[in-house]
Amino acid sequence: MFLARVTGHVVATQKDKTLNGQKLFVVEPLNVKYNEATNEPSTLGNTGRAIVALDVVGAGEGQLVLVVQGSSARMTEQTKHLPADAVIIGIVDSARYGTTTFYQAGEQEIGGTQ
Repeated sequence: MFLARVTGHVVATQKDKTLNGQKLFVVEPLNVKYNEATNEPSTLGNTGRAIVALDVVGAGEGQLVLVVQGSSARMTEQTKHLPADAVIIGIVDSARYGTTTFYQAGEQEIGGTQ
């Protein structure tokens, strides 16, 4: 499972019929970067990767989400019979490491990429 930002959506008129009605998003996995002096999170960094993921939770563009890949992607009730390799399984409200909250929904991230 990893943190990612929803950066776009995919429209495919020709696809496997089991994917009809499924929302497809482009997500970019994020890295948490740390301040070397304090070992506290300082930013959420972009990885430059793009992954297409099925959305089963009603996410939207720009949101921070939880994504699973591989066999875990087919373990949700909605995806157990779908050809899925990446699935958005959660929308992040806040993320904290140690004593530092490095993401809070609706707020600008610390040094962040929102």
